[in-house]
Amino acid sequence: MRVLRTAAAAEAVTLAVLLANLLTVHAEWVSSLVGPLHGTACLLAVATARPEGTDGPWPARWRALIPGVGGLLALRWLRTRATASDR
Repeated sequence: MRVLRTAAAAEAVTLAVLLANLLTVHAEWVSSLVGPLHGTACLLAVATARPEGTDGPWPARWRALIPGVGGLLALRWLRTRATASDR
């Protein structure tokens, strides 16, 4: 869950940097540096969005596929599911 948390945060931060760059100076070097980091964070979020010890990882992975905020949505779904199963 720690890897997903880190990937989700990196995905959101790199998206914010890319959008800020696009709306302001549009420096090519920023896009060249942050773009691959954002892509890697997105792929890592999708790869790690799975509940531990359960049979169906698909709801979390479907949420992780949403561009930009998917990792955060998957993390929230997994936390909600873990809290509901503890009750």
